[in-house]
Amino acid sequence: MPELAALLPMVALLLGIGAFAGVIAGLLGVGGGIVLVPAFFFTFDHLGYGGPQLMQVCVATSLATIVFTSVRSVLAHNRKGAVDWDILRSWAPYIVGGAILGVLAASSLKSIALQAIFGAMGLIVGLYMTFGRADWRLGAEMPTGAARGLLAGIVGFVSVLMGIGGGTFGVPLMSLYAVPIHRAVATASGFGIMIALPSVIGFLFLPVADSPPHTFGAVNVPAFLIIMATTMTTTTWGVRLAHAMNPKPLKRAFGLFLTIVALNMLRKAAGW
Repeated sequence: MPELAALLPMVALLLGIGAFAGVIAGLLGVGGGIVLVPAFFFTFDHLGYGGPQLMQVCVATSLATIVFTSVRSVLAHNRKGAVDWDILRSWAPYIVGGAILGVLAASSLKSIALQAIFGAMGLIVGLYMTFGRADWRLGAEMPTGAARGLLAGIVGFVSVLMGIGGGTFGVPLMSLYAVPIHRAVATASGFGIMIALPSVIGFLFLPVADSPPHTFGAVNVPAFLIIMATTMTTTTWGVRLAHAMNPKPLKRAFGLFLTIVALNMLRKAAGW
């Protein structure tokens, strides 16, 4: 059990991380998990909890916070009339199915494998956010039929392996199919609920060896409570900013930041 002197800096750090993650989630629609997972990993690792399933704890705890922040975010966006409920309803079964498969896959992987997955996918997302163009298109409208099922399932599956909400992949995907950016950000916040809720239920039944204190299943309760308390407030700040300003310059700056974080995660996974 860490001494109080070691816990207090961790609490202060998590409060700052939670505030930043909430604003980013509401402003850019990328989901706070893209910040939380590496932050949890380096915090717990620094405190000496580097077991073979540490990334499962980081992923599950991040997803637990996303359940609540996504609900708050989608309701805030809906009050502004920005959520496309038709997309949410038609994509929901496939996203949930992909999320369940993601839990099964994550449960059988070692921490180092999840680190590599997060680093590789985070690098792709970071580069897209930094260099992607708003006029890139894959089609004039959202796909239907088998293409919808495949894409939605992939979004759910990969998001669980990374411990992130649906915005990180949902926003660029909808933008590539000509959904206006504000509507894409608002609608993708609903993806987070579909991804996080079933996956957290699964992770609560996953036994984890050498976990940080007060971890139930794979969810660390102290980190969850601290992050939830901050992001539940700051996500709405990000939503207000998203509707009041052009987030494009900030998006590119965050893309660079994410690229660096992803490269560092890949470095750790490689043992360098």
